[in-house]
Amino acid sequence: MPLKIAIASSDRKVIDQHFGQAPDFLIYEIKENGNFEFIEIRKNIPPSDDPNLLENHDNALAKSADLISDCNVVLASQIGPGAVKALLSCKVKPYSIPDFLIEKALKKLASSKLVSKPIPRPIIH
Repeated sequence: MPLKIAIASSDRKVIDQHFGQAPDFLIYEIKENGNFEFIEIRKNIPPSDDPNLLENHDNALAKSADLISDCNVVLASQIGPGAVKALLSCKVKPYSIPDFLIEKALKKLASSKLVSKPIPRPIIH
């Protein structure tokens, strides 16, 4: 089963963006044979840029999570607890791996058992 991955990166080389500050997400797909390909860039309005941050922070996080809700995994340098909750409610597995090369992270995911097995979808109560 192929995996769709969202990545928070400022330079398209390194995972160096905080989920709540990412102006966009790079979307990749890892095929069952281990190959991966870049699919698209999705523009995001980071919750940190929201002028009503205190009032709408959770809504902004939910919008960011919804933007990548068709992905199986998100990779970011940091992911706060509110973002983790929003991502899990969209059934996206969050991974915080700061300053990791994108290509290396994708190769590691491709060699994992995640590609050959469906990712279990967490149940949020």
